[in-house]
Amino acid sequence: MNSVSVPDIIVSRLPVYLRALQYMAANGITTTSSQELGDKVGISAAQIRKDLSQFGEFGKQGTGYHIPFLIERLVQILRVEQKWDIALVGMGELGHAILRYQGFINRGFRIVACFDNDPAKIGSRVDVYTVEDVSTLGDRLKSSGIKMAMLCVPASMAQKVTDKLVESGVRGILNYAPVSLTVPSHVRVQYIDPVIGLQRMAYYLNEK
Repeated sequence: MNSVSVPDIIVSRLPVYLRALQYMAANGITTTSSQELGDKVGISAAQIRKDLSQFGEFGKQGTGYHIPFLIERLVQILRVEQKWDIALVGMGELGHAILRYQGFINRGFRIVACFDNDPAKIGSRVDVYTVEDVSTLGDRLKSSGIKMAMLCVPASMAQKVTDKLVESGVRGILNYAPVSLTVPSHVRVQYIDPVIGLQRMAYYLNEK
């Protein structure tokens, strides 16, 4: 299946399935059904079957899914059987917290470089990382072949830094800045804005 032909909404659900399956596997569960998996992730069994069918046949009627096999296939489909090197730009409080988070490496990602434009931060140590000057970002990313980046800069700086990331060969950006970015069609941007999530919840809290 050509990844371009798979709707993005389906791709976005695959990591949710993978996380639930890995949790079940860690608890000694070896088989599951689309109904059981659906109950754990809040998605209908029919939708799960439809999503997985985009990539082949994974289960058998009456016996369900073999969890280790399904985990292996989802890891391959999501291309996280390898380790992806990531650059982090913006060493404010959020950047510091992300650097110290231990949940990336065992899920296919590792932060290998961090950058800022503040002279007071450049050269300082955060955990095992040395903060690098953002002015060196282009050469650093090109020489390292880094294709993914996390953007933790103020909204006013986000587009300028994004342009530099794209120019340096980055093709995937996880954006924490509260602003929409303009990128070429070959670059993927994922947005993380907790305020938007809170606003969505507030709408439902107003229901009687």
